[in-house]
Amino acid sequence: MTLVDAEHLPFFVYGTLRPGGPNHARFLAGRTRAEEPARLTGAALYPGPGYPYAVEGPHGTVRGDLVTPLPEAYDDLLAALDRLEEYAPGDPRNLYDRVARDVVRDAGGTPVRAWVYVAAPPVAARLRARGVVIGSGDWWAR
Repeated sequence: MTLVDAEHLPFFVYGTLRPGGPNHARFLAGRTRAEEPARLTGAALYPGPGYPYAVEGPHGTVRGDLVTPLPEAYDDLLAALDRLEEYAPGDPRNLYDRVARDVVRDAGGTPVRAWVYVAAPPVAARLRARGVVIGSGDWWAR
């Protein structure tokens, strides 16, 4: 286990887990201490089959929300979100990788280290080659 794995980082969500999204009600409602608008720089947003992918790269900004889980809900929530995103550490079949990245709070511009589910390398390569970037970086405004 790395130092980052041992930390209880907040989550940066940018698609169906955002407040008002269908997976927010299923997974996050009642399990968070705070939810606030934020952005991830150095990534572009691409549409997927009903949900988006953040693809890391030198350009772009993804709009979303920084979600801080209740401490007592953290471990169960982390496991549930990994299952939702079909993420397993080191699995080459992953659609997403969970990575620690700095995101910026909209209020005050404060950077915060958070977990972000980004497109796994094979998915990211396909999207860069054939995908269409959501120019606004905002899944809700697409």
